[in-house]
Amino acid sequence: MTDRPTPRPPRLIVSDLDGTLLRSDGSVSARTRSALAMAEDAGATVVFATGRPPRWMREVAQATGHRGIAVCSNGALVYDLHQEKIIEGFPLAPEIGRAVVEAIRTSIPGVSFGVEFGDRFGHEETYLVAGDRLNETFIGRISELLVAEPVLKLLVKHESYEPDQLLAKAREVAGDLVTMTHSSKIGLLEVSAQGISKASTLATLCAERGIDPSEVVAFGDMPNDLAMLAWAGTPYAVTGGHPDVLAAVERRCPSNDDDGVASVLESLFR
Repeated sequence: MTDRPTPRPPRLIVSDLDGTLLRSDGSVSARTRSALAMAEDAGATVVFATGRPPRWMREVAQATGHRGIAVCSNGALVYDLHQEKIIEGFPLAPEIGRAVVEAIRTSIPGVSFGVEFGDRFGHEETYLVAGDRLNETFIGRISELLVAEPVLKLLVKHESYEPDQLLAKAREVAGDLVTMTHSSKIGLLEVSAQGISKASTLATLCAERGIDPSEVVAFGDMPNDLAMLAWAGTPYAVTGGHPDVLAAVERRCPSNDDDGVASVLESLFR
């Protein structure tokens, strides 16, 4: 009988953070830290792909030993966790932002808008922000916010809509101008430049490193992970994730509170 070749370990591991790698309290378990270190020590590149801005990455960098690279704001920028430094950005053009705001506001009364810059967040007065985030935000008119600094992400919020419903309505009127998605359980949309997603930025990173998508293992749980999971050669949906993700991805890993990412990495690299 001919021996079967041993499968090659993946060259790149990419994981969403909230709801996927991080536990529900936002922490990184000791088991997950160990599994990430195992993957890097075996020669794999570790990437975190998240909707988070870079200012929310410091605790993650510290908790994971300043390992790897982060694709932040759904692909709008690349962040080096070793140095805590922005490497590359893909902003939203102000004129496109204005057109999106006008189209959505006309079609969906009651929406409010915010603008993510990476190191701070500007928003309209009607856009409600959690109290523990007020120190990193400021209020302004959306027309002024869109030209204040390079815009990484436009946020669209409605207090009465479910996220899937809001996303469908917004795509009807402005989906041809930008990339829209969501990763929330409330009526909150995340808007990036057309063609920019976790997948597009990961594809650029991999091309620069000579890594084929077939050599990538990816983990995610929400609609903003769908493009990434479709692009990666070996995608995993987190148990309990969004129905669209569970429908699109065959492989499953345990939940974030059960260290699902770590369990898969242990099987791949141990």
